[in-house]
Amino acid sequence: MLKLMYITNRPDIAQIAETAGVDRIFVDMEFIGKAERQKGLDTVKSRHTVEDVRIIREAVETAEVLVRVNPIHEALPDYPSSKDEIDASIANGADILMLPFFKTVEEVRCFLDLVGGRTRTMLLVETPEAVERIDEILELSGIDEVYIGLNDLSLGYGLPFMFQPLADGTVEKLCFKLRQKGVFYGFGGIASVGEGKLPAEYIIREHYRLGSGCVILSRSFCDVAKVRHVGIINDRFLKGVRRIRQVEEACEQHAKFFRENEAEVRRRVAEICDRIRSEAGT
Repeated sequence: MLKLMYITNRPDIAQIAETAGVDRIFVDMEFIGKAERQKGLDTVKSRHTVEDVRIIREAVETAEVLVRVNPIHEALPDYPSSKDEIDASIANGADILMLPFFKTVEEVRCFLDLVGGRTRTMLLVETPEAVERIDEILELSGIDEVYIGLNDLSLGYGLPFMFQPLADGTVEKLCFKLRQKGVFYGFGGIASVGEGKLPAEYIIREHYRLGSGCVILSRSFCDVAKVRHVGIINDRFLKGVRRIRQVEEACEQHAKFFRENEAEVRRRVAEICDRIRSEAGT
């Protein structure tokens, strides 16, 4: 089953999501450069804080706390450096730290060095430059997970729709490289089943086809800025996660069929090869 992730800094929403079966609560501290590159777009700009990491860590019991820090940076007049931001996030209970919007191998190396193995790491591949350098990046040690961010990636390529990198083979090529390296990975975001410009069920099936292990539940899955009633939010999470899992169960049945068929092909080919060698007297 896919690890489901939801962005919030509200402890009550985090507990609702956790109870419904969301695996990771996503604290999003990224703000440096984000407003400029996503100017005019209806995207999530959370501006969570290190204190939110502590609050969410104390609020949840089984869900992991995923923290997106800022791109590698020196100290700003009103904000700490990457080193201090990372140290504070780890001290406040982050299970996984995500590095966004990197373009160079050196940025990734710096991030991994700053984390220093104290918690798990996730790289957010969301620039064309990161895609181009992915082979070199994956040679670095200390990378636990990679997430392919389709929104900024599509912007970087000048594409009008965020799921075009999924349709044009870009995501598939990245997934193949990650799978070859044995790195856990995910991509994109999904709304509720039956909703979204590209309905969630189609995207979930692509996750299974490509061997993905996690996905972000988008703001439209449950926009708590618009839905105020806690009971309605709880109901939406419970039903939404259940429907996702139902789609996954169907995917798993198909995956099982192909795995069993692959095993049978291997078995039969081995038998045929043994028979050929036996008949040839070798």
